[in-house]
Amino acid sequence: MSFARLSVVVTRRLPEPVERRLAELFDTRLRDTDAPLSRTALIEAARSADVLVPTLNDRLDATLIAQAAGRLKLIANYGAGVDHIDLATARAHGILVSNTPGVSADDTADMAMALMLAVTRRIPEGLSLMQGGDWQGWSPTALLGRRLTGRRLGVLGMGRIGQAVARRAAAFGMQIHYHNRRRLRPETEAELAAAYWESLDQMVARMDVISVNCPHTPATFHLLNARRLKLMKPEAVIVNTSRGEVIDENALTRMLRAGEIAGAGLDVYERGAKINPRLRALSNVVLLPHMASATEEGRLEMGEKVLLNIKTFQDGHRPPDQVVPALL
Repeated sequence: MSFARLSVVVTRRLPEPVERRLAELFDTRLRDTDAPLSRTALIEAARSADVLVPTLNDRLDATLIAQAAGRLKLIANYGAGVDHIDLATARAHGILVSNTPGVSADDTADMAMALMLAVTRRIPEGLSLMQGGDWQGWSPTALLGRRLTGRRLGVLGMGRIGQAVARRAAAFGMQIHYHNRRRLRPETEAELAAAYWESLDQMVARMDVISVNCPHTPATFHLLNARRLKLMKPEAVIVNTSRGEVIDENALTRMLRAGEIAGAGLDVYERGAKINPRLRALSNVVLLPHMASATEEGRLEMGEKVLLNIKTFQDGHRPPDQVVPALL
């Protein structure tokens, strides 16, 4: 479908060059503030646009999409994850959905490695000691961590990000193992020197570090539940830069408090910004505010993909990053 000038509504502040280009190409309504839209405002935005540009904080469920059906023709998501969008309902109403895949793989993988190092080498504890002015000098037994070299890394989800993590971890001398919905091609396995585990239980029980890199879907909700977490070695570490819902956060918190898991590095949480206060209090946990993909370069590239998806749709073609529910 082609429009003379598409009406585009953006739900959050985007990088200035992206907003400027959106305004040049389309009849674009931008935000003055960066606060998330209320439910009512989000419904109104969706109903008044040909194209909605949401982010992961905008819950586009079946009810909202049904109310927006009629005028709304494209949801051009600013981000790769689409678990906040009811894809089946959108498809039933003829609303296309696009995303921005592949942009943040390297950035997220960098942060996964940063979290591994921060937890295993106790970097936040050292930083706190220095910032508090409490360091008394070097000691042979102070702040002893554990090296990554020679450790077994279990990658849960071997897509773009998982493979980027594997390449970085191999450079640190880690042994690469993985569990994935589908096994990689033999040549990719060979390139990554990665060992495939069909059984997630068996992999979890044998790894020194677990890196979570799979999307949140009904099949992956609490994939690492209390039973699976209990399979981990007491000296093992878990890192999550994917989606918080993949891990049972309450079970993880209990085990970290009990010393049944050595540590965790988390950038995402099961209930978004509502983090378990007991988790915040633990010294063996490194918590970040969902910043794994937060680089200037990545955010601009995401915007460029959004622009391309909308422009291609306006020209009467399928958006290059259209999301197809059957393929998820």
